[in-house]
Amino acid sequence: MSIANLNWVGDAIDRLRNKKPLVHNITNFVVMNTTANALLALGASPIMSHGVEDLDDLVPAADAIVINIGTIDEEFAYSMLKAVQLAKIYKKPVVLDPVGAGATRFRTRVALTLLESGGISVVKGNFGEILGLLGEFGKTRGVDAASYDRNVASEAVLQASKKFNCVVGLTGYTDFVSNGSNVYEVRLKVGSQSLENVIHRVTGLGCIVSALIGAFLAVENPLKAAIAGLATFKAVSYKASEEAVYPGSFHVKLYDWLYRIDGDIIRNVVEVREIETG
Repeated sequence: MSIANLNWVGDAIDRLRNKKPLVHNITNFVVMNTTANALLALGASPIMSHGVEDLDDLVPAADAIVINIGTIDEEFAYSMLKAVQLAKIYKKPVVLDPVGAGATRFRTRVALTLLESGGISVVKGNFGEILGLLGEFGKTRGVDAASYDRNVASEAVLQASKKFNCVVGLTGYTDFVSNGSNVYEVRLKVGSQSLENVIHRVTGLGCIVSALIGAFLAVENPLKAAIAGLATFKAVSYKASEEAVYPGSFHVKLYDWLYRIDGDIIRNVVEVREIETG
């Protein structure tokens, strides 16, 4: 079955909801509530804990781990590294969201240390963050991408996937995913001005994507999990923007559509295509 046709994504959602995977999140203070609710709406079971004292019990019990460096400090960084090390021992999949990588030396160093540990299954970042991990700075403004170039993005995911030996997802108007051999683009079939008007006025949306990928990692391989997470968020954000034209109501509608989402809805509004690079 071709990954690009998305015929498999409905089954992945069904298996996720039946399993109710425990997703352990070491994430930032800004989005703890947001991502926990997103995971619950989709059908997963989140736990939000960054305490190093919890790790010996939580990592073995979890179905997947989500590491998000949005409000990073040395204590967080220590817990994250230990969680990744334990995940390797217990063979648990890990998604890393390198929030703000490329914006500060500390964030970039922490993200690279986690990646170099060899325990990351998927890294998901925006244009500036992925380029920052590859050593090109100045593309990140705070925690947001300062620019976006489609051709550079498609090549960057391939190079990052090869460099870090994991699946890499890069978000933007068009998302790109690579496993080091293949590159896929994930995009809406039609544009949406209402979505464009609100999507940059709600914080933590990229963090939701990473959490969704974490949930899918409990039931799919890293490449499919990344594509499923990105495609699911593309679909629910599009459907939410059809019903809510303001940021607050859009945020609430995201949860409603995560609860309602299925494979047919995703295939109707999202397309995935394997592309050539180089």
